[in-house]
Amino acid sequence: MLIKAIIEIGVTDADMSVLLEVVGLSAGAIGVIAWGPQIKRVWVHKRHDGISIPTFGIVALSLFLWLIYGIAIDSIAMIIANILTLSVILIIIIGVLRCRRYEMIDDEIMS
Repeated sequence: MLIKAIIEIGVTDADMSVLLEVVGLSAGAIGVIAWGPQIKRVWVHKRHDGISIPTFGIVALSLFLWLIYGIAIDSIAMIIANILTLSVILIIIIGVLRCRRYEMIDDEIMS
């Protein structure tokens, strides 16, 4: 409905394409920013309780598949958003694994 209204007021296909890419880039930026508190929790505060590595792995796989799709349809917004979000997810996974490894080492030293 909204797209039909925009077309009726004279927005060209090229303008619509640019507009949709801007919307996609905005959504991608919000998606990346949304993971900021999780990164801070893991990397700054060294807190990883409640984080499921298998779940984050599935999310990473999903993002990778969306990235492939974005490449296939040549969508800059999808490509950039998924590369950045996939990077953020991998940073969180690495941080969690790092914290857990150090905790295991500390536990072995203490026992």
